[in-house]
Amino acid sequence: MPVPGVNIFIAPDDIRGNTKDNGDYRIIVPANKRIKIVFSFLGNTKSFDLLFSEGEERELNTNISLDFEVGTATVEGTGDRQKPMRSLDPRIANYIPSPRGGIEDVLIQAPVNFTSELSSSYSVRGGSFDENLVYVNDIQVYRPFLIRAGQQEGLSFPNPDMVDNIEFSAGGFEAKYGDRMSSVLDLKYRKPQDFRGAISGSLLGGSLQLEDLSKNGKFSHNSGFRYRNNSYVLGSLDVQGDYNPSYMDFQTYLSYQAKGNLSFHFLGNYARNRYNFIPQTRETNIGTINEALRLTIFFDGQEVSQFETGFGAVSMNYQPTELSMLKLIVSTFQTYEQENFDIQGQYFLDELEQDLGNDDFGDVVSNRGVGSFLEHARNDLEARVTSITHKGYNDFDASNHYMQWGLTFQNEAITDRLSEWTLVDSAGYASPRPADSLGYTNPGLQSFRNLELQDVIKAQNELQSNRVMAYVQDSYDWESEGGAKYTANLGIRGQYWDFNNETVISPRANFSYTPVWNVNKKAKKSRPDTTFQRDIVFTAAGGYYYQPPFYREMRGLDGTVNQDIRAQQSIHAVVGADYIFNAWGRPFKLVAEAYYKDYQRLIPYEIENVRLRYFAENSAVGYAYGTDVMVNGEFIKGVQSWFRASYLKTEENLLNDEYYEYYNAEGERIIPGYTFDQNIADSTRFVPGYIPRPTDQRFTFAMFFQDEMPRWPDFKVQIRLYYGTGLPYGPPDFERYKDILRTTSYRRVDVGFSKVLIDPNKENNRKIHKLFKEAMLSVEVFNLLGINNTINHTWIEDVNGNNYAIPNFLTGRRINVKLFAKF
Repeated sequence: MPVPGVNIFIAPDDIRGNTKDNGDYRIIVPANKRIKIVFSFLGNTKSFDLLFSEGEERELNTNISLDFEVGTATVEGTGDRQKPMRSLDPRIANYIPSPRGGIEDVLIQAPVNFTSELSSSYSVRGGSFDENLVYVNDIQVYRPFLIRAGQQEGLSFPNPDMVDNIEFSAGGFEAKYGDRMSSVLDLKYRKPQDFRGAISGSLLGGSLQLEDLSKNGKFSHNSGFRYRNNSYVLGSLDVQGDYNPSYMDFQTYLSYQAKGNLSFHFLGNYARNRYNFIPQTRETNIGTINEALRLTIFFDGQEVSQFETGFGAVSMNYQPTELSMLKLIVSTFQTYEQENFDIQGQYFLDELEQDLGNDDFGDVVSNRGVGSFLEHARNDLEARVTSITHKGYNDFDASNHYMQWGLTFQNEAITDRLSEWTLVDSAGYASPRPADSLGYTNPGLQSFRNLELQDVIKAQNELQSNRVMAYVQDSYDWESEGGAKYTANLGIRGQYWDFNNETVISPRANFSYTPVWNVNKKAKKSRPDTTFQRDIVFTAAGGYYYQPPFYREMRGLDGTVNQDIRAQQSIHAVVGADYIFNAWGRPFKLVAEAYYKDYQRLIPYEIENVRLRYFAENSAVGYAYGTDVMVNGEFIKGVQSWFRASYLKTEENLLNDEYYEYYNAEGERIIPGYTFDQNIADSTRFVPGYIPRPTDQRFTFAMFFQDEMPRWPDFKVQIRLYYGTGLPYGPPDFERYKDILRTTSYRRVDVGFSKVLIDPNKENNRKIHKLFKEAMLSVEVFNLLGINNTINHTWIEDVNGNNYAIPNFLTGRRINVKLFAKF
């Protein structure tokens, strides 16, 4: 039977392609040089060594050995299981029901934690999003700096319709990847082989993607346009108002094959994310049956934020020999961001009637506190990151010895103007209430108070710095006499940063072992005497992973830049196993990993929604350890599903967070900030020690499950489930030792019901099938169970100084209709 979507790879030229719906393919390869063509599908591969003369055409047919039926919704990724990178299939992005709508949804196949369905940011094994690397075609990409809430983010950089290959590592990655402490997401945009396209539309926006190849096969383009508006989803938030978010981007990937062994490539992107919001009211009920409270807020003012980014990269690839490649990449990232808001709120914190037999059950019976707040910001940021990179590789004997190297010079220019503050007024008293500047006190009474603003940031920073980065790594693979296979990758990476004159050196290594374990399948009646090998690979990886600060880690709570900031350090140790097995006559894949990370010179931070507020000092040490277990396969015959369970524990110890409590002669505790006439008679020193990091989500479970109706396979259902235990939080005073409370668990179920309108595996003579190769209509239900998930808390203080943490909930239930088609 013809197999669509088989991955085709040409080495060492890095030419990629896929078979068409009828199993055909056409690829232009260089002449007069020996190449290796590799066919890969669902973990099965076949390869051929070939040599073509000038103008020669050849038909090459092969069979991929499959011991199972291939369904129309097969979504399992392929890849080299001996490497620390895991290949993920980008095609499932169109099938996953999610309001996020980005390539990040594909990471449900990997050990990745999400805390907001509105944000593309994610956490990997206890690290923040700033600890993750994202590459597109060997070029590092960035996100906006001033983002503080998920609903402001808009579109992330990668366009799912343009992606050909995804590789992801949750730790222990190779030296060729940059200096971050958690993970790397490496995406490759597709190089077209013929004219194709895709179009989609939903209640949240739409997209159009086109790709084509010139007649002579030398020029190709892969381009995509996306538009998104989240006002429909944001309307389910507790804060009611006029949401007007508008997000769009355009990307293109151009390739030109010059004469000889020279080729040129261009990757360009322009994105404009605008977020306008006029809040009106908010009503949130919290508490238990013993204490039910209601927060009501009436708003004035508005927020107008804009994030405009441009990106361009030109690369030149030259192949001096059959087994080597040299690359030169010049790239520039430019962002201009504005964040302007003046929002005033008058709030009422009321107690509700709790007696079920009372006619006023659920109504307000008394008031706990009233007050108002005013939030102001006028923030502007301009940043430009320009880099020149050389990369190369040499496959010495075309089989088991592969060396890679690279050198990068990077310049960063950032101008940041910050002006923001908050004023809180509780029943006529500004909060916090500092001591009177005149020093007037009454015995035993708190002093008169002056007006004081909270969270004041007034700064203007201009920063220019240069970085030099280099790496070299070598890979070996060999086979023992008994047939066992071994691979080893050894590398070292270095970076020098002239901002603080710091040099960091990162040695890294990973190993794999594929044993020959035979198992007799006597229970299989059709082939009782056949001996099979267990398909299992053991891996180990580790090394030093430094993270020299980028701008956000350098900027402190008051907006100033720490000139003495140093690189954070993480030592990785990862062991795992990759096992392919059969169950119920169908293939399954089990991946299990255990890891430990030792942190030094950490820069502590607190999370406000999705904004990270760094302390801008290397004042903590920490650790992270845990396990990840993932299994995917045909739980329902013909369609793939995934399950993943993870355990994580990560803590840090701030080295400068000790504090004292003071007592008077009567043994009464003296409250900090208050002035008493009594002298201090005693004090106690407290050292908090290790506390949970902000990403300490102890247990997570993720699932993507697919099914289809037995008699009508065109009707399918996709379920996406995510569960994560609560995250640490505390009062907004930037005293990390207080952040030991836990939010409620994050629980979310999204479901999609789809109808295949045009099946690429079925022939039909209708005219519409000549225009479109594939089409699907979906009805998606976001947050099917209507669970109120918490993203953060609003802290309310009454006149008596009591504080209440009011949860800010994420989106509620929404129904979306989506149409997707390929042509």
